[in-house]
Amino acid sequence: MAQIDPASPVPKYFQLREILLDLIENNELPIGAAIPSERDLSQRFDLSRMTVRQAVDHLVSEGRLHRVPGKGTFVARPKIELALQLTSFTDDMRARGMEPGSRDLDRRVVRASAHLARQLGIQPGDAVHFIERLRTADGEPLSIERAHIPVALAPDLDAYDLTGRSLYALLESRYGLVMDAGELTIDGGLADPSDADLLKLPRGGAVLLLQRRSFAGGVCAELGVSTYRADRYQLRTLLGAPATTPLVVPPSWRNTR
Repeated sequence: MAQIDPASPVPKYFQLREILLDLIENNELPIGAAIPSERDLSQRFDLSRMTVRQAVDHLVSEGRLHRVPGKGTFVARPKIELALQLTSFTDDMRARGMEPGSRDLDRRVVRASAHLARQLGIQPGDAVHFIERLRTADGEPLSIERAHIPVALAPDLDAYDLTGRSLYALLESRYGLVMDAGELTIDGGLADPSDADLLKLPRGGAVLLLQRRSFAGGVCAELGVSTYRADRYQLRTLLGAPATTPLVVPPSWRNTR
């Protein structure tokens, strides 16, 4: 096992954090396992309890560990990377080897408000399907999806059972609506009491709020608002350096001092 290097410029709490991460990632501390107590870690690595607590606090805040009052600190399940692409929850979970599920919370037809009409590109008062579902993976609640779909695009959508079914797959097979473009806005927030209960979060637990407009052939076919458990999701994207514009030197500047 790695040891703390007292001569290193790296802070001791951060060295301990790295040691614990190595144990987790090498499955020496598997998911659900209790980590050694602060006292044990302090003695094993010759560190103060405050330094050990700082390392553990960092891993808790990062979602790698979680505390259970009166029991100890345990290795948390790894977070799911949120797919920043047009894919259904069902397909995304199956691609991860997890079994997707859903439970209908509300299904009705509403009249579009002025705001909703602008988002969907329809007229105020037009009929819109409202679909609210609790989405699960391997039986664990992960998100609440609230979708708005113009009735004109999917006239009898409310007649179809969506239990355990992909909404996007149904829209494609039944109505020919293939989602090929979209806009996504992501915010952080706190779960309201009803959402917290459904997602099995503490009251005021952190959530990710995603608003998505999905297009099929240039037509806005869905306005979706999803509430994800922030303790089970993380965002990842690729970064690239911005393109640089080469400097164009006017001919009159060339060969001059």
